[in-house]
Amino acid sequence: MPTGYISIGSNIDKEIHIPSSLKALRNLFGELTVSSIYESEPVGFVGDSFYNLVVGFQSDLPAKSIAKLLRQVELDHGRSRDSQKFSARTLDLDLILYGDEIINDGRLQIPRDEIEKYAFVLEPLAEIAPNLPHPNTKKSYAELWQQFDKRNIKQKKLASDP
Repeated sequence: MPTGYISIGSNIDKEIHIPSSLKALRNLFGELTVSSIYESEPVGFVGDSFYNLVVGFQSDLPAKSIAKLLRQVELDHGRSRDSQKFSARTLDLDLILYGDEIINDGRLQIPRDEIEKYAFVLEPLAEIAPNLPHPNTKKSYAELWQQFDKRNIKQKKLASDP
């Protein structure tokens, strides 16, 4: 059974939406591996800070089916269908990894390029899957995090699973 990883973010009523999203994901996938929560400044716009974390899960569902389930959880948490990429949001759920699959099919990209681009994705992923190799680079997430340019990072680790 493949292991998948989901990046979770919220900056609108985040104290409500993060725990609620974890409950929804547990209902869908069962046991989760949950990173600490990281508070970070928004990227690409001015707004309230985000809470970000990554969860691991196991499923036999196809990646596209999982992406559709995640989209429904977002909508159930007040996310609008036409939300812009760099904007405030109640909930953002992205399937960033799924087993060793490499998919680039329209809206579904696995592994997501955000893993190597943003500290708010890479740091929590490296926390819960440090030795897992990136499907493309074959470097572990701990190694990618160690090599990440941390000079301009504006995020802090807050807590473990809420």
